[in-house]
Amino acid sequence: MLTLASFVLALGLLIAIHEYGHYRVAVACGVKVLRFSIGFGKTLYRWQPKGSSTEFALCAFPVGGYVKMLDERESPVPEGERHLAFNNQPLRSRVLIVAAGPVANLLLAALLYAAVNWSGVEYPAAILASPEAGSVAQQAGVVGGERVQRAGFADEELQSVASFEDLRWLLTRGALEGQDVRLELTTPGRTDTSEVLLKLAGMDASEANADLFHKIGVVGPHTRPVIGEVMAGSAADKAGLRDGDLVRQVGSRPVLDGQQLRQLIRASVVNGKAVPAAWKIDRAGTELEIIVTPEVRQEGELAVGRIGAYVGAIPELVTVRYGAIDGLWRGVTRTWDVSLLTLKMMGKMLIGEASVKNLSGPLTIADFAGKSAAMGLTQYLLFLALISVSLGVLNLLPLPVLDGGHLMYYLWEGVTGKPVSDAWMETLQRGGVAILFLLMSIALFNDITRLFG
Repeated sequence: MLTLASFVLALGLLIAIHEYGHYRVAVACGVKVLRFSIGFGKTLYRWQPKGSSTEFALCAFPVGGYVKMLDERESPVPEGERHLAFNNQPLRSRVLIVAAGPVANLLLAALLYAAVNWSGVEYPAAILASPEAGSVAQQAGVVGGERVQRAGFADEELQSVASFEDLRWLLTRGALEGQDVRLELTTPGRTDTSEVLLKLAGMDASEANADLFHKIGVVGPHTRPVIGEVMAGSAADKAGLRDGDLVRQVGSRPVLDGQQLRQLIRASVVNGKAVPAAWKIDRAGTELEIIVTPEVRQEGELAVGRIGAYVGAIPELVTVRYGAIDGLWRGVTRTWDVSLLTLKMMGKMLIGEASVKNLSGPLTIADFAGKSAAMGLTQYLLFLALISVSLGVLNLLPLPVLDGGHLMYYLWEGVTGKPVSDAWMETLQRGGVAILFLLMSIALFNDITRLFG
């Protein structure tokens, strides 16, 4: 129920903001707006403010919306109102009206990011966990436990890193944009800094998923290797592990953090069978040695070890909060960065350098809406900001059925001095519908594969 409610709320809000952008600029440009509708289908509620020519409506299917303006191309317009018709407005006014919808979504995203920056959020500290064997981070010399002080692309000035979330975003951009990332690190017990270069430019980053971070070697923040929430009857329970046990060593391998411990447990299966290992643990100051035999679980074609307990303590947390100006500026820059990354990924998908599996449809969006809402208001606001950016960028694409398609027509009109012919417009509209339907079909297929595959 929470998933459905949060999804409908998100969709309704983002559509309303988008259409309000069109509506507000149309009124400012002197265009008569006949109807402002959220959703399609049967009208559930309608009202018309006194003295207004616009009817506002809420319809049964909130999967879109529209602003219906007076337009001679759709129906006859009285002579006395021809100057109020959209089609009779100067080119600059039509451009502003059409662009206002996507721009409203981008402005909303910037404000949502800013609101999160102003309110303050607790994030894991930017302390690196043990990198996976063969990963980019391990090859760069990361061992685990280092704190990231500053970071940036290889050819840019390093910037301070406030949290692990900042680091994850930079690594995501670096991998997807094909740029190496420099990290300035400090190690526990030392005040001097060192620098490492993560060579992300040459790695395969066709999909933005969990495997991407496994390849980079920065999967999560550093955590102490503590056992928690032991399930009854599990391998951990049978071995005698308890909540709060601090794991010092597995076999001959010293354990530095929770990430390394999880890797050792996963890798404990050889030829389909779990290999027992002697674990040295610290239990309330007392050192013990326990033999642990993980359970074998299948993950696709791969057999991995599991112990049936939560592995790793809560990471060190930092509160990230910014002032009015800095928080707003960071909201604007995050919106800009996400927009550029979205466009670059779309471009890479178009030329085959990125997988179409990156496309997400309504089922995935609904799933993330529910999960983010369950995690609290802050995560839900961040989800809304991300979807608002996506909606703004999508609508600016030069597809004839989208706002970007109409802007493409106006560009042609501005260059040639005459509008696109009706015949060409009809052909382009059909092509745009076909392309949009194909993209939606791929996104829906990806949704089903992710959620039910």
